[in-house]
Amino acid sequence: MSEMTYPVHGEITGPIVMIGFGSIGRGTLPLIERHFKFDKSRMVVIDPRDDDKAILDKHGIRFIQSHVTKENYKELLKPLLTEGEGQGFCVNLSVDTGSLDLMKLCRKLDVLYIDTVVEPWLGFYFDKNMKNSERTNYALRETVRQEKKKNPGGTTAVSTCGANPGMVSWFVKQALLDIARDVGLEFEEPAVDDREGWAKLMKKVGVKGIHIAERDTQRTKNPKPLNVFWNTWSVEGFISEGLQPSELGWGTHEKWMPKNAKKHKKGCKAAIYLEQPGANTRVRTWCPTPGPQYGFLVTHNESISIADFFTVRDKDGEVSFRPTCHYAYHPANDAVLSLHEMFGNGGNAQPVLHVLNEDELVDGVDELGVLLYGHDKNAYWYGSRLSLEETRRIAPYQNATGLQVTSAVLAGMVWALENPKAGIVEADEMDYKRCLEVQTPYLGPVEGHYTDWTPLDGRPGLFPEELDEKDPWQFKNILVRN
Repeated sequence: MSEMTYPVHGEITGPIVMIGFGSIGRGTLPLIERHFKFDKSRMVVIDPRDDDKAILDKHGIRFIQSHVTKENYKELLKPLLTEGEGQGFCVNLSVDTGSLDLMKLCRKLDVLYIDTVVEPWLGFYFDKNMKNSERTNYALRETVRQEKKKNPGGTTAVSTCGANPGMVSWFVKQALLDIARDVGLEFEEPAVDDREGWAKLMKKVGVKGIHIAERDTQRTKNPKPLNVFWNTWSVEGFISEGLQPSELGWGTHEKWMPKNAKKHKKGCKAAIYLEQPGANTRVRTWCPTPGPQYGFLVTHNESISIADFFTVRDKDGEVSFRPTCHYAYHPANDAVLSLHEMFGNGGNAQPVLHVLNEDELVDGVDELGVLLYGHDKNAYWYGSRLSLEETRRIAPYQNATGLQVTSAVLAGMVWALENPKAGIVEADEMDYKRCLEVQTPYLGPVEGHYTDWTPLDGRPGLFPEELDEKDPWQFKNILVRN
């Protein structure tokens, strides 16, 4: 995309309120400027820190230095969101802000809304008085789904629409169609709103499960010092989700369950959780560049929403098919070192938390895709292989990890503007083609790769292991247990 060819995807007629100006807020700002018609004097950014105020000054954007809290959010946001004519847009890219409360406020005010995570108010993730089941993303997602059920339709609020959760749900649909075609299946692509049709297609194709398989190879110019946590995106966000229980959508093909696994008693029941932190739980997975790799089974909304979306029920309402689905994340090497240091110190975070910006990194790729496995062609990875070099060329203020998120926020905003009365939606319920059409110019090479690798491959065979050799794709073989 040259400076002259940025498509303007729509007009935001009211104020734009961006909450949070960390790594994702910084990267989203220029994309909003490029692709929407709006009145710059009616845009405001709210953040408790003023580290990057110089960027906002350069772009002529108003800044309010403030925490958005449970106590002040109505008083602070209502006048900003309703000022003047037109329909406002709330872009929530912050941590420790209650997504559900902000969503309800926006819908009440007829203001469009988007976020990248169902974020709770400050203190939730580390509350030792809560049961682990209550600290899950499953529990957070259920609060949003209950609100949707209670108040269907109405002003659009896009829930959890970043790279993952978000973009990866669109990748799953494209990958599923690719496999269906390549195995020679006769089928018609289901309509956007035909959840049951999509689920039945996945069952027919024979997909047993899905890894959100990611490898971040971005490298820093200098080695990581002790007592700092380095990451290529929000450190606070990564630590929070990394200390939540490990969670996964639980498929109907699974025959074995870990001893510390727990089921949920209420809600969609599409997922289970383990009584251990996600960022200290390893799984075997595969990405095109490294091939086989270890990933962390960190909880994410898409692990639950994808498994839920692709559930097939019989006439009695009993589940006849559901894929296993979970994140399998190998972050940048410096983030792996940071996690190791943190867990070695009793799970206490380092005193300095730092997001590596594009100037501190030397090279690398964020390879983020979906690995659909267990079908007749074994496994298929489909995703974005975005390099730092490409990112620098096409968008300012972000690394490759950031651009995969910010471009998904852009796509979600475009879809919301084009569907302003869709109610509360997740990425799985949106038009994947339209969203990817908006996002793909920012994703570098988007590719599909088949592999004959299975979790039974590449084990040294020096120690006894309890494996299921009849079905390589059992979670028993994927989870690293020794």
